[in-house]
Amino acid sequence: MKKIANLIIASVLGGVLALGGYVLFVGNYKKEEKVSQIFQPKITQANYIPTSNFAAETIDFTKAAAETIHEVVHVKNTTIRKADPLAEFFYGSNAKGGKIIVGTGSGVIISPDGYIITNNHVIQGAKELEITLNNKKSYIAEVIGVYESSDIALIKIDASNLPYITFGNSDNVKVGEWVLAVGNPFNLTSTVTAGIVSAKGRDLEGNNNIDSFIQTDAAVNPGNSGGALVNVRGELIGINTAITSRTGSFIGYSFAIPSNIVKKVVEDIMEFGMVQKAILGVSGGELNHKAAENLNIDYTQGFYISEVTENSGAKRAGLKSKDIIIKLNNVKVLTYADLTGYLRTKKPNDIINVTFLRDGVEKTTEVTLTKSEISSVSSLGLDLENLTSNELKKLTITNGVKITGITNKELLYYGVKKGYIITSINNKKMYSVEDVNTTINNRSSGEVMRIEMLNTKGERERYIFR
Repeated sequence: MKKIANLIIASVLGGVLALGGYVLFVGNYKKEEKVSQIFQPKITQANYIPTSNFAAETIDFTKAAAETIHEVVHVKNTTIRKADPLAEFFYGSNAKGGKIIVGTGSGVIISPDGYIITNNHVIQGAKELEITLNNKKSYIAEVIGVYESSDIALIKIDASNLPYITFGNSDNVKVGEWVLAVGNPFNLTSTVTAGIVSAKGRDLEGNNNIDSFIQTDAAVNPGNSGGALVNVRGELIGINTAITSRTGSFIGYSFAIPSNIVKKVVEDIMEFGMVQKAILGVSGGELNHKAAENLNIDYTQGFYISEVTENSGAKRAGLKSKDIIIKLNNVKVLTYADLTGYLRTKKPNDIINVTFLRDGVEKTTEVTLTKSEISSVSSLGLDLENLTSNELKKLTITNGVKITGITNKELLYYGVKKGYIITSINNKKMYSVEDVNTTINNRSSGEVMRIEMLNTKGERERYIFR
């Protein structure tokens, strides 16, 4: 009996030990297994599509490229440079009366019937313009109109059913946004480079008469001028125009004219034969730290109004001297280039909301923009007026500015009268009153001015000012 009891006790003890060991070892093992599963990395299929469209939109440029390469063309500009008689005697000439010079650039088709945008500097002085499409077809183009201040030219070829680009809204472009630069510099096929928007509202070399450029790091080289800057949807947001470089090749900075400015210029050329400039009616300058100190104000960004023009839209809207403009239609105005760049997208009689600071209080008013067509050029002693498209046709000229008043005794002495047309200054064609003012204001000290005019008989006369 005692042996049986000991056997039972040993069996129970063995069972307890076995169960305890199982719990101790096997139970802990499963717990560790569960922990290790929690921290295992997830395995995702390679074709996984994220819920956000941002990554795909910024990485995949194939759609935008495919849509735009056929809309960008090669522009060949043949000019004849006047030969130097001495050089011609020693080295000969490639053409009778001058030397043939061939320049190249790019252009963007904007309509199925052959209207093309390019830079003015691409087609300037052209004796002949040859356009080659991406499919290798070539056409001779005619110049419809140019606007030197914005470096924009509108040309046309006799064609139909052409692929054409869609305009985007350059005001909505954001810094850091992916863009493509599309050009056709080598007369092969269109080339595409990618980058991001580095900055907006760039004013090259501090020249306030240059437009508010979009700066990108997309590679743009000589021959790409006049090509397209597009967003990832293939919409035109700018015309590639300039690079900054010590070597003449791309080193990281390229600049494009915003599409809203381009569109407005083209529409004006097509409708009026010239650009209708809208003005706000204020003068002043952009704020910075030094200007703020001099003016004893706390604001270092915006446009400070020093004077409001009588009978202007700004005057009628109640803007005053010392007001600081900070927005135009909710577009921020941080620099002078922001102000002028936005105004260049507008037409006379457009109504815009101007947000400004007055004594530290933010206010908004509606301003009706007026037309800049009459100007007094005090340094010349002349009152000038833009010519209409009908006047240009009647005079059989493509450019010029009409004299409407004279106070310059020297010009009066030489017989210059009201109705004379200024066609060029220092061999640069004048298309508007703005062009005359810009040329005169930007001349260096002591520079001689050679002014070419048409008299009332249609004869050309030349005058020199020192």
